[in-house]
Amino acid sequence: MADIESSANTDWLSARLRTTPQKAFLHVEAETYSFADMDRLARATAAFIKGRAHVGAGDHVALFMRNGPASVLSLLALMRLGAVIVPLNTRLTAEELEWQIKNSGCTLLICERDGEAIARAVADAVLVFPGLANLAAADDADAPDAPRDIDLNRDFAIIHTSGTSGRPKAAILTYNNIFQSALGSAFRLGLLPDDHWLCILPTYHVGGLSIILRSLIYGTAVELSPMKRFDVDAVNRLLTERPISLISLVPTMLSRLLDAKKGPWNPRFRLVLLGGEATPVELVSRCLAERIPIAPSYGLSEAASQVATAAPDLMVAKPQSVGKPLLFTELRVLDERGDNAAPGKPGEIIVKGPQVMRGYYNDSAATERSLRAGWLYTGDIGSLDHDGDLVVLQRREDLILSGGENIYPAEVEKALREHPAIEEAVAVGLEDAKWGQRVAAAIQLRDGRDLSEDAIFAFARSMLASYKIPREIRFISAFPRTSSGKIQRREVRKLFND
Repeated sequence: MADIESSANTDWLSARLRTTPQKAFLHVEAETYSFADMDRLARATAAFIKGRAHVGAGDHVALFMRNGPASVLSLLALMRLGAVIVPLNTRLTAEELEWQIKNSGCTLLICERDGEAIARAVADAVLVFPGLANLAAADDADAPDAPRDIDLNRDFAIIHTSGTSGRPKAAILTYNNIFQSALGSAFRLGLLPDDHWLCILPTYHVGGLSIILRSLIYGTAVELSPMKRFDVDAVNRLLTERPISLISLVPTMLSRLLDAKKGPWNPRFRLVLLGGEATPVELVSRCLAERIPIAPSYGLSEAASQVATAAPDLMVAKPQSVGKPLLFTELRVLDERGDNAAPGKPGEIIVKGPQVMRGYYNDSAATERSLRAGWLYTGDIGSLDHDGDLVVLQRREDLILSGGENIYPAEVEKALREHPAIEEAVAVGLEDAKWGQRVAAAIQLRDGRDLSEDAIFAFARSMLASYKIPREIRFISAFPRTSSGKIQRREVRKLFND
C-alpha cells in the first residue's frame, strides 16, 4: 500500500522522467515532444511565470489559451508551482470572461499573444506566454525542483460548467478527483502502452483536459489538434494517417465524421469515447454496421468527466445505455419521494465516488444543494435497468411539464429524427397559459431536403402521444452549441421568442 500511495502522490511528470523519459508524450502537427522535452520546457515556463508574477502555492491562475504546446506547458508549469488552474473558454464574450475571472478569484491570467488584447480588457494582471523559442533559451534556475510531491487532497483546478441554461458554476476539482477519474477510466476502457489519444476537444473543457492529464498519468501519447473549429476532413485524415487508437467526441461530431469518411481509419484505432449528450440509437446502429467501436458515456464537470461508460459490446443489446458506473463510483436514481426508483422508471441521477468535486467555489448555497451526505445530486434524469445499466434521459431543467404530464425532450427528438428528411431536432418547453408548457421543436433538415410544418405535425402524430406532439416548429440551419459540442437549449428556446 505504501508504494501505491507514493506513486499516486508523486508529481506525475517527474514520475514519467524516472520511467519513460524519451517516450513521446505530445504530438502537435509536425512537432513531437517527449516527456523529457516537456519537463525541460515546463521548468522554463514555471521559471518565467514565477519570475514575473510571483505565483505561489494556492494562487488561482486563469489560462486563456487554445489547444497547443503553450497550453499544455502552462498547465504543467502551474502544477509545479502549486497554483490552482482556472481554464477559460476562448469563445466567451468579454463580459463572460470577466465574470468568471472574478468569480473564481484569479490573481493572474496567462494568454498567448493573439489573445492579449481581450485578456488585458478583462483581467487586472496578464502574463503573455513567451513562445517556445524563447523558452528554449530561458534560464530555469528559479523553477521549482522536481520531483514535487502532490497532496492528492489539494485543489487542482476550478472548472466552470458549460452554462447552457444560465450562469455557470465553478466546480473545484482536487488532484485526487483527477487521479481517481483516470484510474476508473482506464479500468473500464483498457490501457495499452502505445495508446495514442486524439484530442480535438478544447483543453479548457473537462473532456479535453482529462485527455492530457490521463495520458500524463498513463505514460501514453496525445495527438493535440490546434484547429480552431471542428474540421471533419482534417480529423478523418488524422485518424487515417496517424497511429491514433482513441478519440473523444460528442455524437454530432462522430456522425459528421462518418458522413465524410472516405476509407478505413488506421489499423491501430480501437475506440470512440462518446459523451456530452445522448447518443442517438440510429448512430449506434450505424457504428455497429461499420464496425466502429464506441463507448457511450455519462459524465459532468463536477465529477472530473466520466461517471458511467458502456463497453462497446453492450451496444448490441442496449443501444441507449451508457453502462455501469466506473470503478469505486456509486450511482443511484431517485424518484420524487427520494427513494430508489424502480428499474426502468425515471428519476434524478445522483453520484458518489472519489472523482466527485469538493464543491462550488464562491457558492456555498449551490454546494449545499448539490452535495448531500457525500452524494452529488446532478439534476439529470435517467433510469437504471435490472442489470444496473444507466440510460440518461434529460436534464431536470429541460423536462417539459404539460397538463400535468412529464415530457422528455429526448423522446420527442428521437421520434422526429426517424423522418428521413430531418438531420437533427431539439424539443423545448414554452410557457402556456392553459397547459403550463407546450412542446416546440427546432428542426435542422438534411442537405437538399424540403419538409413542411404540416408534414412534420402529421409525422409526429404517427409517432407520439398527442400531448407530446410539438405545437410549434422552427427550421434552423445549424444549432448553437457550447465549446464541447452540447446544444445550447436556452439559445434554441429563444428562437421561439423572436
